[in-house]
Amino acid sequence: MNKQISIVECPRDAMQGFSHFIDTSVKTKYINQLLKCGFDTIDFGSFVSPKAIPQLKDTIEVLNGLELSSTTSKLLAIVANDRGAKDALEHSEIDVLGFPLSLSETFQQRNTNASIDEAWKILSGIHDRVAARNKSMVVYLSMGFGNPYEDRWNVELLFEFSRNLFEKLGITTIALSDTIGAATPTLTNDVFQSIIPALPKVEFGAHMHVNPKNANAIITAAYEGGCRRFDSAIRGFGGCPMAKDELVGNLPTEKLIEWLNESTIQHTISSNSFQEAFELSQSVFA
Repeated sequence: MNKQISIVECPRDAMQGFSHFIDTSVKTKYINQLLKCGFDTIDFGSFVSPKAIPQLKDTIEVLNGLELSSTTSKLLAIVANDRGAKDALEHSEIDVLGFPLSLSETFQQRNTNASIDEAWKILSGIHDRVAARNKSMVVYLSMGFGNPYEDRWNVELLFEFSRNLFEKLGITTIALSDTIGAATPTLTNDVFQSIIPALPKVEFGAHMHVNPKNANAIITAAYEGGCRRFDSAIRGFGGCPMAKDELVGNLPTEKLIEWLNESTIQHTISSNSFQEAFELSQSVFA
């Protein structure tokens, strides 16, 4: 498992739960700085109803202000239905579409107003559109490490979803998402060690919502389990506003980079550009 680490920076996830609206110009300036850092992908916005996520109603305006000529980072946008996918695919600058598919029936309804069965049908149609445009997709398996609703969850169910995504739809990038911070280091390691060898043609990522105190333990567990793709957000801001009443923050990017550096694991992040983004984030999320 010597594959290079891929870091997905998630300003979209960091911003979406904020109650006050972050000005479009502030978002644009911040994401432009992130584009200089060397991230594999920037999860920059979403094409969902502004009634559901009002913070992201200006995604197109932000996109129009991004400086993409010299970046190596891919742009990722989240979609939850066919209309959102159509809108996103109108913009050639967007490289990747992300789709949230939950293992929890309760959360799928809360998050997308659709059942799991309906979400599969929507995803199938979106995947066909994405493939026709030579774009790529990542599916986020939310509630991937458990849920607070007493809906069924186990590793076998997680594997069944993952296998069907690959074998039936041809999805080759799947982010296992700990939506509510339920994963322990032991569970994290067990999940990745079980699933990655079983589906070797799939790139599995870790989209973990964590308490900063156990961030290093979660990173270690995922990495030692074979994970080489990590989603994170500077200062650990964000979380899913549809999950429960209190948000659980994202994996802090600075902690991930610090862990990689201390472990002498190579990555692509420019320390100077990242430091500028880190400093800028303080005013963005003031």
